[in-house]
Amino acid sequence: MSTSQKHRKISYVEMTLQFEEEKSEALACVERVLSSGMWVSVGAAEDFEKEIAAYCGVDHAVALDSGTSALYLAMRALDIGPGDEVITPVNSHFGSTSSIVQVGAKPVFADVRTDQNIDPQSIRAAITGDTKAIMAVHLTGRIADMKAINDIAREHGLLVIEDAAQSIGSRYYGERSGGLGDIAAFSAHPLKLLNASGDAGFVTTNNGDAVERIGRLRNHGLHERNTALEWGHTARMDVIQAELLRMRLARLDNVIERRRNNADLYSSLLNKDNLHLPEFGDHEFSTFHMYVIQVERREELQDYLNSKGIEALVHYPKPLHVQPAAENLGYREGDFPVAEKQANQILSLPIHQFLSEDDIKYITEHVNHWCVKNR
Repeated sequence: MSTSQKHRKISYVEMTLQFEEEKSEALACVERVLSSGMWVSVGAAEDFEKEIAAYCGVDHAVALDSGTSALYLAMRALDIGPGDEVITPVNSHFGSTSSIVQVGAKPVFADVRTDQNIDPQSIRAAITGDTKAIMAVHLTGRIADMKAINDIAREHGLLVIEDAAQSIGSRYYGERSGGLGDIAAFSAHPLKLLNASGDAGFVTTNNGDAVERIGRLRNHGLHERNTALEWGHTARMDVIQAELLRMRLARLDNVIERRRNNADLYSSLLNKDNLHLPEFGDHEFSTFHMYVIQVERREELQDYLNSKGIEALVHYPKPLHVQPAAENLGYREGDFPVAEKQANQILSLPIHQFLSEDDIKYITEHVNHWCVKNR
């Protein structure tokens, strides 16, 4: 019997398999924290901060409670606020734009390239006298064109923020995400490659002043226990999450290798005549947070795969400029044709590290079968 004849259930994520693989180490992390009596502590995350900064090739990191907090506090530390504009891609997660709004700045959207990352030419066209920063989002595990983006930023005196939520371990001309702009924000949500067992995030940068300020802002703005230098927040990373992330950081490169192997198998087996598959230049090293194909009649293919037990998802089906929350920004449908077209064609196939070769063959056989029948 061929793999296409074996009906099975293939989930988009498999958190229970991750726990089975690392159970003894994960439980040891929890026990270590609980037995220490230090359940809420900024200092307890310092080892993780040192290790993740070294991994990303930067001088500093600050452990936080989410990727959105990381973006928000990064912008506050760079004095981005009311009256400022921040250019960002229109096809990202809500947290990217929400963080801009929360600091009081105005989000200005840009279109994307075929690789789903922000188009530098669209950035250039969006610059005004109020532009203060570019927020480049490294979508799907691949890094945006940072050489072009940094050139534009230098030309116009702009700050560059990396929304690196989906790109831990990814490389661009040999350099890892997290050190390619002025500051970078990462998510360690359970669905990320370097994942906590709850919400978590962190900032990386070579800017020591920004690190000092974020360190205060995450802890009520405190300079020491009884002195607040400014009004801050409670955005500390949970101590248990910090310990789990230290353990998982040591395993991260293996996770990336397994996902890249899965992506290679997809790319070798999928029918390129009927699909747009992700393509990469020699300077790109994707960690495949997602493996995204682009296809016409996407919903029909998604429904067909679901009928075969294959969970395929869409990230993200409705661009930010047509969200109800964006009504006051002055955009309308048709303003960003590349991102809008992609929103109707993108489909994320399962890519997690626990897939077997037979799983991927089963998925690709059904994708190819549908394409042949419906072209």
